[in-house]
Amino acid sequence: MHEHANGDVQGVAAEVTPGVADQEFLSLERELTVLFRRARANQGEMAREVHPDLESSAYGLLIRLDELGGQRATDLAGYIGVGKATMSRQLRALEELGLVAREPDPADGRASLVTLTDEGRGRVGRVREARRARYVSQLAHWDRHEVSELARLLNQLNGVMEK
Repeated sequence: MHEHANGDVQGVAAEVTPGVADQEFLSLERELTVLFRRARANQGEMAREVHPDLESSAYGLLIRLDELGGQRATDLAGYIGVGKATMSRQLRALEELGLVAREPDPADGRASLVTLTDEGRGRVGRVREARRARYVSQLAHWDRHEVSELARLLNQLNGVMEK
């Protein structure tokens, strides 16, 4: 039990009961949990659409390469949040599927850059276009400003979460 400045005594349960202001954060946590669960499931589907033998976790790697072009394996491992051994295994599998290739890094001849092959770029592009079309269909009743605001807020949230 704790005594407050006004002399009231409250039990420990009162301390862990969310306040009114915390309800927004509980709602946020609940909605993000649903979003992340659905995103993981969708990522697996999209990975299989790129290639039936593609691991779900490799889809984000392909998107990163599609957006930024050639990247060092160590930078990709840091971005994805995996170790060098895991990244090497994933890249080997992607090379065997013909989706990525390694080429010399023009900035450092000792290093190499991982890039999408033409086949990889085409497959990723088709899946991304299908996903974009699905968003357009699912959110057709939304005002374009709401879609823009959602994207802005998610970008802001992602920036805070990466720190």
